Amino acid sequence: MKKKIAVIYGGYSSEIVISRKSADGVCSFIDSTRYDIYPVLIEKDKWCAVIDNKEYPVSKEDFSFTVSDERIVPDCAYITIHGTPGEDGLLQGYLGMIGIPHTTCDVLPAALTFNKFVCNNYLKGFGINIANSALLRHGVSYDITDVAKKTGFPCFVKPNAGGSSFGVSKVMEIGTMEAAIAKAFDESSEVIVEQYIEGDEITCGLYKTSKKSEIFPLTMVVSENDFFDFEAKYTTGKAREITPAPISDAIAVNIRNTSSMIYDLLGCKGFVRIDYIVKRERIFLLEVNTTPGMTATSFIPQQIAAQHLDIKDVFSNIIEDAILMVND
Repeated sequence: MKKKIAVIYGGYSSEIVISRKSADGVCSFIDSTRYDIYPVLIEKDKWCAVIDNKEYPVSKEDFSFTVSDERIVPDCAYITIHGTPGEDGLLQGYLGMIGIPHTTCDVLPAALTFNKFVCNNYLKGFGINIANSALLRHGVSYDITDVAKKTGFPCFVKPNAGGSSFGVSKVMEIGTMEAAIAKAFDESSEVIVEQYIEGDEITCGLYKTSKKSEIFPLTMVVSENDFFDFEAKYTTGKAREITPAPISDAIAVNIRNTSSMIYDLLGCKGFVRIDYIVKRERIFLLEVNTTPGMTATSFIPQQIAAQHLDIKDVFSNIIEDAILMVND
């Protein structure tokens, strides 16, 4: 009998539009000869399985739903919500309490990586290079001059909890910083103002299971815009993504080793993507993404193809490991 896999998408943030696209990708990447695949939409006002454009309510007691008089309880969940509650640990905690395996990080690493400022400063203690930054909280006063002195110009202003470049601005002078901060606060209750580091943007995808570790070829991102913003990420022709990245072997090894170390330090699980800026052969961590995008053109699928791996086998490895870890 085939195992039942829930592909959970949606969420409570602006990133829901990207989550829908990732869910389509994930459903195509999971081996349908081995698994029955059920897309499950989670929004604030409803939880439902979506099958042939019909919605079937999901019970929050045990995450079950009924289709054609058959009660279905997933054997495993693949979470592809970008933002809360799927990227910050809330959904992972719920699934853990009711005993359903999932393929992403558990509560602590999910919550830690979702808070970019805390995560990066935690990793700084292990020798990871990060940009100078300041954290602003909604409702707490701050001195914009002091913030500007810490980061200099240009700088980036971005939500502390969020992704897909929603609410991100590149600020060139202090006169436009307040507007950028207000824009970022529309996406998150905390905002990071971060030093701009000029260099090459490199991203590293990887996963580990109890039986193997796979670090994919690196990707260099070259944006046609001023930076890799939402338009550049999701508009054809606005960015070039070069896999493998045209960088020296020494830098590539450094990034791969650093990514593996970060994965272990945080206690990650499943697919993770870690982004860097390389400046004069030094690597600076940008962020750790524990629910990376999974559209057909996203970084991870590109990197799996460059590694000459069968994406269905890779997904099967991750699903089976998640089920094994819970059952053990």
